[in-house]
Amino acid sequence: MTDLNELSREQLIGMLDDFAKNWLAHDGLWFQAVEKDFGMDAAIACDTDAWRRFTVIEARRIMKRHNIPQDSGLAGLKKALDYRLYARLNVQEIIDETENSFVFRMNDCRVQSARKRHGLPDFPCKSVGIVEYTEFARTIDPRISTSCIACPPDPHPDNYYCAWLFTLND
Repeated sequence: MTDLNELSREQLIGMLDDFAKNWLAHDGLWFQAVEKDFGMDAAIACDTDAWRRFTVIEARRIMKRHNIPQDSGLAGLKKALDYRLYARLNVQEIIDETENSFVFRMNDCRVQSARKRHGLPDFPCKSVGIVEYTEFARTIDPRISTSCIACPPDPHPDNYYCAWLFTLND
């Protein structure tokens, strides 16, 4: 087994990027296999169920690794969003709205951009995204509510694929 201490910073960052790409490729291939055998509706239902559980696991691991305390509000959520696996692959931004809310936008999504390059329509990920982002935020702090601003199949502007509003409730 390779001693990671012997690798350069660039090699380690490259490995992290490769891990994220491999994870996303596996997720896509898994989805396509279910879609091929059982149809799009079944694939989305399975994907939603998987994300309902995975996003909680991911949030808890991020919190532990990066010392983000439970009930850390919007500051904790902002920090955690930056450590998600796909944050290595996508271009995302956070726009503060009020003291108790912010918008998270996915300006470039690797999955959607690949579909666009191949002349395919946007992947209709809204139903999965609602579960994914709601459960991720709720794991960080149950006081946070999540609202979808736009996500395919919704129409969206050219400068982002999806946008989510996170609000800290009293």
